Amino acid sequence: MKAVAYQNYNSNIEIIEAAKPELKDRSVLIEVHAASINPIDNILHAGYLHQMLELSFPHIMGYDVSGTVVEVGKGVRSVKVGDEVFARPNQEDAGSIAEFARVHENELAIKPKNMSHIDAASVPLAGLTAWQALVTKGELKKGDKVLIHAGSGGVGTFAIQIAKYFGAMVTTTTSSKNSNLVKSLGADLVIDYTTQSFENELSDYDLVIDAIGGDTLTKSFKVLKKGGRLISIKGQDTENLAKDYGINFEWFFMSPDGDMLTELATLISQGIVKTVIDSTYPMKQAPKAFEVLAKGRAKGKIVITIK
Repeated sequence: MKAVAYQNYNSNIEIIEAAKPELKDRSVLIEVHAASINPIDNILHAGYLHQMLELSFPHIMGYDVSGTVVEVGKGVRSVKVGDEVFARPNQEDAGSIAEFARVHENELAIKPKNMSHIDAASVPLAGLTAWQALVTKGELKKGDKVLIHAGSGGVGTFAIQIAKYFGAMVTTTTSSKNSNLVKSLGADLVIDYTTQSFENELSDYDLVIDAIGGDTLTKSFKVLKKGGRLISIKGQDTENLAKDYGINFEWFFMSPDGDMLTELATLISQGIVKTVIDSTYPMKQAPKAFEVLAKGRAKGKIVITIK
């Protein structure tokens, strides 16, 4: 099969010939229609996490997939050949920017009929990250004041909508050119990070969702009330700050979860949550897609079409 991969850290991203993944008892083999890309792909490619997560080479890229089931393991009960599904595969099964991908049964969801493969491929990693940050880790409840950083990004566009669905008052940071987009997703207040200092304008928030890290993360402690929660997907030592401000801080990696993805898919199929697609690229232009991703200016998700 054809796959998008690299031969070593920081080497060129290229199209290679690779063997199809071997089917396991509780897994399915998917013929891939579309796969989306995420900052974690570029982070791994650069070798920044090699001490935590050592890759084997050539390394096939991709953590989001949508496609059609073509084979099922003998232990699979929930799906059958011909079903259209989407998923965020686990680390062992990651490598979805390819003609075929393997996904564990517990990690996939049936694709709603009114959702395209391009839309479905944009959802799993970013959508599950947003859901888990807000609901699982952030313990979001109706009426909470929530600050979501980078509201026009992949995680942010989902987080705004999920927070509104749960009845929160949502503030988000973005640039002025993306103000209309985040308002259309439900943001109640927009802070233009290019001209405003959110830490000087906001206070008494219940929850902050951070996907940026650095100064943005450390300044976020200032806007939270005592006992508030700061959830980040950027690992950073802030233990002392959390104690000083009396804040519950946690950073995490999202976990694949088919049931949670099914719940999110239902909201999307009902029009409650919308996908935001920045751009699509055919498989042969995958290296260009990753260059665009690295610039950090994508609105929503970048998707690579396979079939």
